[in-house]
Amino acid sequence: MPQPVISPVSVPTPHAAALPRLYLPVEVAAVLGCSAWWVKDRARRRLIPFTRVGRAYRFTGEHLAEIIRMHEARPVTPQQGAATPPAPKAPTSRPSPSSAVPTARLRARPPRRVRQSQFGTAA
Repeated sequence: MPQPVISPVSVPTPHAAALPRLYLPVEVAAVLGCSAWWVKDRARRRLIPFTRVGRAYRFTGEHLAEIIRMHEARPVTPQQGAATPPAPKAPTSRPSPSSAVPTARLRARPPRRVRQSQFGTAA
């Protein structure tokens, strides 16, 4: 009786555990809650970490964790040693329109077709 053919993918190898899982931009976008276009655009501009396989962008779990850390917003901590808050700045006064330097009033030019017709040019 012939043995069943086992595909090499399903055979556990010692190397399989060492290889990281590569995520598609669509999968990363789903986790981050953004579009796949944003993920690919940021990778193209080299603003986020990625792995390039051929012409395709791929991301590992470490890349995803680093992207999340890069875009994480931390609360602002008060400065150490500053017991008093800084004094508010005095509002700057703007000059009133009457004291401003008089300027010339601008006028719009008439459209070109109106200017051409007033000279009686034949088309």
